[in-house]
Amino acid sequence: MSNHWHFVVWPERDGDLPAFMRQVTNTRMKRWKEHRHEIGYGHLYQGRYKCIPVETEDYFCQVVRYVERNALRANLVERAESWRWSSLRRVDREDPAFPILSTWPLPRPTDWLQLVNQPQTEAEVAALRCCVNRGRPFGDPNWVTDTAKRLGLESTIRPRGRPKKQS
Repeated sequence: MSNHWHFVVWPERDGDLPAFMRQVTNTRMKRWKEHRHEIGYGHLYQGRYKCIPVETEDYFCQVVRYVERNALRANLVERAESWRWSSLRRVDREDPAFPILSTWPLPRPTDWLQLVNQPQTEAEVAALRCCVNRGRPFGDPNWVTDTAKRLGLESTIRPRGRPKKQS
C-alpha cells in the first residue's frame, strides 16, 4: 500500500509492543527522510499505530487473512501472494530476499493460500474494521466484554456519542 502498512505481531510480554513499534517507526522515518534529503521537514506518520487485543485461533487467522488480502482487496494484484511486500511470498517456499521474521504463534491452516484468496464477507471486514477503529478487542462477544473490562477498554464496547434521553 502506498499510504499505509499492516503489521501483525504477538508480543511476549507487556511493554514489548510499544518499544518495538517505536523502534520500527523511528528507524523507518529516519531512513525515508534521509533517502529523500528531507531531514527536519515535518512528520512521516500521521497518527499513532492502532493496536487491538485478538482472541487466539480463528480470530487471529481472520486478522492475518484481512491483512494479507489487503492488496487483493484494493485490486492491486490478481492473487494475494503476488503482492511484493506480502508475507504470503514465503508460505510455500523460503525466499532469501524475504526471510521469515518468525513462525506463527499458532499452526497455519494447510489451505492458507486458498483461504486468503477467497473473498471475505462484508460482515467479516466490517467487524474487524470496527474493532480497529475503536480499539476494541476482537473475538467472541463474551471474551470481548471480559477483556475490555480487564484492560480498561469499556468505552470501546459502548455505543459512540451521548446516551439517548429516557422519556
